[in-house]
Formats: sequence, C-alpha cells, structure tokens
Amino acid sequence: MTLIETVPGPDSRALRAPGVRMACLALLVAAVACADLFAGRGVTPEGAREVLLGGGDPTAEHIVLHLRLPRLLVALVAGACLGVAGLVLQSALRNPLAGPEVTGVTPGAVLGAVAATGLGLAGWESPTAVVVAACLGGFAGAGLLWLLAGREAGDPEQTAVYGVLVSAVLAGLTAVVLLVAPGELGSVVQWLIGSTEGRVWQHWNLLWPWAAFWGAAAWLLAGPLTLLRCGDEQASAAGLATGRGRGAALVCAVALTAGAVSAVGALGFVGLLVPHLALAVLGADLRITLPGAALLGATVVCGADAAAQLLSRLLATALDADRLTLPVGALTTFVGAGLLMVVARRRADER
Repeated sequence: MTLIETVPGPDSRALRAPGVRMACLALLVAAVACADLFAGRGVTPEGAREVLLGGGDPTAEHIVLHLRLPRLLVALVAGACLGVAGLVLQSALRNPLAGPEVTGVTPGAVLGAVAATGLGLAGWESPTAVVVAACLGGFAGAGLLWLLAGREAGDPEQTAVYGVLVSAVLAGLTAVVLLVAPGELGSVVQWLIGSTEGRVWQHWNLLWPWAAFWGAAAWLLAGPLTLLRCGDEQASAAGLATGRGRGAALVCAVALTAGAVSAVGALGFVGLLVPHLALAVLGADLRITLPGAALLGATVVCGADAAAQLLSRLLATALDADRLTLPVGALTTFVGAGLLMVVARRRADER
C-alpha cells in the first residue's frame, strides 16, 4: 500500500454534490423555459414546435420569435437578478428578511418608473427611458435608506427597520403619483404588480448586459459577503473593511433589483424567499450559492410566468373572456406570501 493510498482524501461525493445540484437546477431552468415558451395563447404547442424547427406560418413565427421568446428570456434574467440581489442584501445586512421589497430598492424603482410614466417621459413603449427612470428610483430609495440609517448602517436590525419605513414612504409617494395622473393607472398598475406581458427584444437587449455586469460584480464579492454573514467583528478580524464591503454589496443589489424592476415591475417575494431556498439547497459557500440563487430566481419567475399563462387560458375559457390575463406578479405574491407564512410558523414551532 502506497502513502497516497493511506492518506484520507476529501469525500468525492461531497465534492460532486454542489456540481450535481447545480446541474439539476440548470435542467430545471431548461424545463420551465420550455413550458413558458409553449404556454402562451395564439399558437398551439404544435405550432410553436414547427416554428422552432424552421417551419410554421408568418403569424406563428412572429408570435413565437418576437413575443414569446423575448418574454421568456426577460423573465429568466429578471428572476436571476432578483434572486442574486436578495441573497446579497440578506448577506450584507445579516437579516433573513432583508429582501429588495423591504429595503427601499424595489419601491424606489417602481416610483421612478411610475413617476416617469405619469409625466409622459417613459412608458412600456420606451424601454430605455423606463430602465433609466427605474434605476434612478432604485438608487434614490437605497440612498434614502443609507442616509436615514447613518452610523447605524452596520446594525442589521436598525437598517431593516429603516428599510421598512423607507419602503412605506416610497409606496405612499407612488400612490400620490397615481392620484395626480389617474389617466396612467392602466399602464402603471403593471409596475405595481409585476408583469412580463409585452416584453420584446428591446427589453432583452437592455437587460442582459446590465444583469451580466452586476451579476459578475456580485459574484466577485462572494468572499466579503461570506465574511459579513459571520458578523462585523469576525469580518474585521479577517482584514475586511466592513463598511466598504457592505457598501459595494448594496450597490450591486440595488443595480440588479433596479434592472429587474425596469423590465418586469415589482415581483413580490422573489428576492425575499429565493435566497433561503438557495442556501438550503447549496449551502453557505456564496461562490456556489450566488449562481444557484440566479438559477433558482430564473426558475421561479419563468415557472410562475408559465403557470400564469396557463391559468389565464383556463380562466378565459371558463369565463368566455378574450383578453383575461393573470399577471405573473400576482402569482408570485400569492404563492410567496403562503410560503412565508409556512416558514414563519415552522420557526415559531421550533422555538
């Protein structure tokens, strides 16, 4: 027996486990993407398959390639952005409830998009203006939170409390905008609920470079974020400048959230619950869990979009309505709220 054989090495199963789980998540993303591509109205699944194989009539080709496909891609990337943003926020603030929805980021982005739409500066037909307005609003909401938290920005509990207050104020301002410009209510309600309806290639071309840049930046911060999850004292002892590390992480989270909101509106509970699922499936190594959160976020949003389209078809048939559409944000909020209640009750029972 050689010396190499006698020295115990790492468990190969333990080394393969993250890779196997990531591969399974990638397959799951592919499955829900196929479901979303075939779930819409206007073209049957057989007709969509013909178009993908190079056939089909011009109408079916337009629906599949210019409506369904960009909608699918936008849903995937927006979900990935929200999943990563939520994990970054919860890690930087050490708070399991610090999702984009309750830290001023999502409400600020929605306010920016709504205000620009109400003033006639942006709209669903002008994606570039919407992206700019939503990003400005998201950064403004995060900046307001940072100003209010002040020296207590390093305290996760205080920051979370201020985040809830900032989110409430921004939501109130959004309601004021709706009162001032009630004629825009029909288009603005999509921002408030969240929808992938009407996404086109222009939305995709604006979203994916933004998501790729800030997603890569977030992954590069995996080490500092892992230290921040352990606490400021441990992070400082390891040589990390906690203030700078947390600030860089928050910038990434705000940018990712603003990009997603500018594309699909406010999808409730995605950024809050996906990080918990990613940590449960992939563990605490953020070098692996951050990409996993992106895959899970993409799966959740794309799967919810497919389910919303199928439910819309069923409801339209049952109610004999031609234009009945269930927004994907309504589905994510409904399911997310139920899951949050289940998690909260389980934790209460464990105590």
